[in-house]
Formats: sequence, C-alpha cells, structure tokens
Amino acid sequence: MSDFQAARHNMVESQVRPSGIVDQAVMVAMSAIPREQFVPSDKRSIAYHDRGLEIARTEEGVRSLMEPRVIGKLADLAQIEKSHVALVVGAGTGYSSAVIGQLADTVVALEADEALAAHATETLSALGADNVAVVTGPLSEGVGAQGPYDIIFIDGAVEDVPDSLLAQLGPNGRLVTILQKDHAGKAMLFMRCADGSISSREEFDASVPELPGFKIEKGFVF
Repeated sequence: MSDFQAARHNMVESQVRPSGIVDQAVMVAMSAIPREQFVPSDKRSIAYHDRGLEIARTEEGVRSLMEPRVIGKLADLAQIEKSHVALVVGAGTGYSSAVIGQLADTVVALEADEALAAHATETLSALGADNVAVVTGPLSEGVGAQGPYDIIFIDGAVEDVPDSLLAQLGPNGRLVTILQKDHAGKAMLFMRCADGSISSREEFDASVPELPGFKIEKGFVF
C-alpha cells in the first residue's frame, strides 16, 4: 500500500466513517478517488488532512477543497442513487464531482474559472471518470440545458441559494449545500415536493470555504 493509499484509508476510517454517514457507498467512493491528484503538487502531502485546502487563487477569490468529512456528509445527505443525474456547482479541480460520479449515473460539473475547469477535465479524464462532464459558466446560473437534476451538490459555502438553481431540481430532487454567514455555517437540504414546491431543513453544523457569486446583495439602510 502506497503512502497516499494509506492516507486515504485513514481519512475514511478516522474522519468520514465516525461522522455518522449511513450510505456505505459514500465511503467506498471516497476510498476509490485519489484526493491528492486534485490539489496542487506542493500540497499533496496534506491532501487528506481533516480541513479545507486551498487549491487556487482566481479573479473571484480563493478557491478551496472542502474537508473530507463535510463532503462525505453532504453526499450522504443527498441520497444519491445509481440512476441519478447530478449537478455539482463550483466543481473546482473536480474532486467532489469524481466522488459523486462513483455514486450517480451522470454528473455535470459546473466551474466558473476556466483554468480550474481545464484542470478538472484533465484529471477526471486521466482517472477514467467518463460519466462526469465539466462545463464552464456562472455558478449561480447552474446548467439548465442539462437539467432537471435529481441531485444538486454545491461544492462550498454560500450565503444564499438562488431560485435559478432550485428551479433546476427535478421531481423529488434534492439540493445540498452549506449556508454560511460570518463563518457560521449549517448544512442544508432543499427538496422538491410532490406539489412542485421546495422545502428545506437544517442538518448539521459546518464551516467551509465560500464559493464566489452567492453573496446576498445588501440594500441601503436609512
């Protein structure tokens, strides 16, 4: 077993499994994906630490990988099935998309930064993740042309989930994300109900790096 394989095993056993994940397929998926290949080469030695990890500085701001525990718990919360079509918003270098690709039938990985999207495409191709397609565009707009989606996974913290993304949920669709203000975050589950409405509920505490483009516009106060 290589050092990275050992680190990946330890990540799953010491970070992901004890976090209360129900779906064993999530842990199998995270055991299969080499997280070190989705981070800059000078940070591969810490790829499996239990914290977020900066992967790039873009025009919009710093981009990071969420910590493994949070990715696993969000994937578990989404209840991804092999028949599902999923949208990952803020795909970055593609790690979460690769994990979800192990669980779903098809994944659309949306990334706003062209350099990150190119990195994701190259890495996913090298790993044989043929069911993951990387698309470049504004994160808050989603990819309506490929929807509706069974699962929408927002790969980072946001202040608000725009209606433009919720509208892309199909029947019984589920959107998972971290809603976060002032570094205090809650994992949220949004669901498309049978009557077409959207319900939501809080699930667990988590503070993770923010995604650009989801700030709530502040109005004037007199």
